[in-house]
Formats: sequence, structure tokens, C-alpha cells
Amino acid sequence: MPEEPPEEPVAIPITGELDLHTFRPNEIAALLDDYFAACRQRGINRVRVVHGKGTGTLRETVHVHLRRSRGIAGFTLGNETSGGWGATVVTLKALDSR
Repeated sequence: MPEEPPEEPVAIPITGELDLHTFRPNEIAALLDDYFAACRQRGINRVRVVHGKGTGTLRETVHVHLRRSRGIAGFTLGNETSGGWGATVVTLKALDSR
């Protein structure tokens, strides 16, 4: 059987919105941390994380990670214009905050 080539890294545009639908659950924590760091470097301090409504498992995975992250000032579920309970709006701490 031929060996599959290694997967190439996917470039994600840093826009302040991250859709998690195409990522595996084991990629979520590192992806969030890297994306938030890139947002901070660009002066983006509010990020909309789209996790979908589904069973709520992905949402809870995201929320558990956010509660443990030191770089998060706060987060809330989206409202009627930002995705409702299918998205979480995250406020990041500034780069110079600890």
C-alpha cells in the first residue's frame, strides 16, 4: 500500500473569526491558542469561535479550554446576530497582560 504524504499545514486567515467545523477534536486546544496569539499580534481582541450547535460537545470542549487559558479576559455565547449558541465570542487579554 502506498504511503500517504504528510499533511501540509493549513493557512488560516486571521480575521477575528475561527470556524472549527473542519478540525479534529484533538487539534482544538493548540489551534485556539495559536489563533488567539495571532489575533493579539494584530490587535484583534474579540474573536468569534464557531463551534456549531450539534450535541454541544465541541462547545463544551472550547469552553473548558477557555476557562483554563490565561490569555482570555472573558467569553460568552453568541447573540442572535453572532451565531447564538453555535458560536462563542471571546475577549482576549492584551499582549502586555498576564
